Amino acid sequence: MNILILGSGGREHALAWAIRQNPKCDRLFVAPGNAGMEPLVRLAELDILSGPAVIGFCEENAIDLVVVGPEAPLAAGVADDLRGAGILVFGPSRAAAMLEASKSFTKEVCDACGAPTAAWARFDAAEPARAYIREKGVPIVIKADGLAAGKGVTVAMTEAEAIAAVDDAFGGAFGEAGAEVVIEEFMEGEEASFFILCDGTDCLPIGTAQDHKRVGEGDTGPNTGGMGAYSPAPVLTPAIQEQVMDEIVRPTVAEMARRGTPFQGVLYAGLMIQNGRARLVEYNVRFGDPECQVLMLRLGAQALDLILACAEGRLSDMTVNWADDHALTVVLAANGYPGTYEKGSAIRGLDTLPQDSFRMVFHAGTARKDGQIVASGGRVLAATGRGATLAEAHERAYELARAIDWPEGFYRRDIGWRAL
Repeated sequence: MNILILGSGGREHALAWAIRQNPKCDRLFVAPGNAGMEPLVRLAELDILSGPAVIGFCEENAIDLVVVGPEAPLAAGVADDLRGAGILVFGPSRAAAMLEASKSFTKEVCDACGAPTAAWARFDAAEPARAYIREKGVPIVIKADGLAAGKGVTVAMTEAEAIAAVDDAFGGAFGEAGAEVVIEEFMEGEEASFFILCDGTDCLPIGTAQDHKRVGEGDTGPNTGGMGAYSPAPVLTPAIQEQVMDEIVRPTVAEMARRGTPFQGVLYAGLMIQNGRARLVEYNVRFGDPECQVLMLRLGAQALDLILACAEGRLSDMTVNWADDHALTVVLAANGYPGTYEKGSAIRGLDTLPQDSFRMVFHAGTARKDGQIVASGGRVLAATGRGATLAEAHERAYELARAIDWPEGFYRRDIGWRAL
């Protein structure tokens, strides 16, 4: 098979690594990709938000399957365009991607199918939102309704912080994503991520993970796109997973089908768990980053078989073969992230690191310049280890992180601390 992956980050590098292990994969392209993927794939210059451009590339290169990594092409309707052209694609339609593109849409779906989630209200002006905050009190959660690249959520512990978040959103801090705001009840408990493949009808759970959103050790400081993750998530017990499938995921998929917008792709359910029960925090309609890195290191070659069955509507025939193992990833980010950071610093020592099914450095924000790998983003690398225990995976990941010579970067030294 000839396969095209859309995207350029650590998630897409991990998907490429897993897909490349499968003998079904002949030629593998990634558009636009990054410097770290070069040994594995052919990089393609392509506007991944343009359906016609992607279709043209597929026709020229006899592509059999397109795997959409990030949310932006899904929200732009690229999967719809590919399906319309008869090209097999892994990723939901634009209408189904609303489960991530609009917080209020997801809340309406949850209300319609009875899925447990936080109480909420939607606002399109600042003053009523401020009044609602004063009425409800804090802590409270403020979310830009649209896609804000993981930065549109504020868990406000003070009224001033909540009102500032509302003012930021309506003041244009998140562009169009902040034109409406969803304000939610603060949910207590432990957060975890659950990944489920859906082919429009059937649902297949493919793994659990926990990530560390805050930039500082001990889960302090501002939220980021994720500073590290581990899989499996001990808090997501088999009983809680079954509750989530019965009360949240299957009802959501049934409601989407009822609306005439069946969901096909990966549904990433962000959950809050307390007293042995889960409630939905949010859905994403693509693999999480850095959760994808730990999932792919554990899934290996079967990832392609599962993705293919999902795209072809054959999930009812599939099972996931999990090894009794653990994986952990540590994100190396540019100094200053998630605030202002500099690009272009050289990263040394990568070519001497071991790279195998137990140790991988996945590239997120890297480029090649004058023969060197340089940082080109905020989150730059994901040092990832796998082992029989979480402690072993932790040691392998940190061994890689310590061996990377990059003074302009930093990483958290406590990834996995809850479970360890």
